[in-house]
Amino acid sequence: MVCALVGFAGSAQAQSLRAVLFGEHGPSMGRDFSAPPVARYVSEDGDVFTLDLTQGRPLLKFENSPEVWALQPQPAPRGDVIYKNDVGQPVLRATRLGGVTVFTTHRPDGEAAALAGGGAPLRLAPLGPQALLERLGQASLRASRAAKHVILFDAEATPASSAVIADAATVASVAVARLSEHPQGRSRLAGLKRVFLEEGRRVAATVQKGTLKITVTPSQGLAGRPSSGRIAAAVAAPDR
Repeated sequence: MVCALVGFAGSAQAQSLRAVLFGEHGPSMGRDFSAPPVARYVSEDGDVFTLDLTQGRPLLKFENSPEVWALQPQPAPRGDVIYKNDVGQPVLRATRLGGVTVFTTHRPDGEAAALAGGGAPLRLAPLGPQALLERLGQASLRASRAAKHVILFDAEATPASSAVIADAATVASVAVARLSEHPQGRSRLAGLKRVFLEEGRRVAATVQKGTLKITVTPSQGLAGRPSSGRIAAAVAAPDR
């Protein structure tokens, strides 16, 4: 079952939502409503997330998570648009009538979401060498606690790549924590000893001989590193 946003099709919220997702500005109730290109939404279950459409790729961040998801829009039946992550999983579905469905781990079949107002753009902040070291240390601590053994994080970074490498380290720790919640994931984590991050031409996540290697592409911003889903898939792959 896929939830739909029922009862808002003719409201100001739906008109605003349509403007954000499809660039349309239609009259409703005698007024013109235009939503900001960066907007906050609330789902039926109370999940709050920000959708940023101001950059090269749509970006989505849940309020209770440090990860920003870079999405790829794809056409769907009836003129809908499905926004997928980098492992092909649907994260958001939008309809021409203003309905939005968000897909989460606790509601994989989807739940309706309503526009709640504007938000701040989702951007990477510049980082110096010391701040990068601190972020790597924090990611190592989080991943080590989740895996119940030491996982070292280190990187080869430049001023241009420091911010995205730091973010990729955080996302990698999120992936490790997520894998640790499942028996099969914990067994895969047993052999993971190191996470190494570097700049490259293509975004990638691979595991070999106990080292998770993450390649980032700084020119792509937040879309220039693999998601926690892609990192978790690399760690969970049987051949490492």
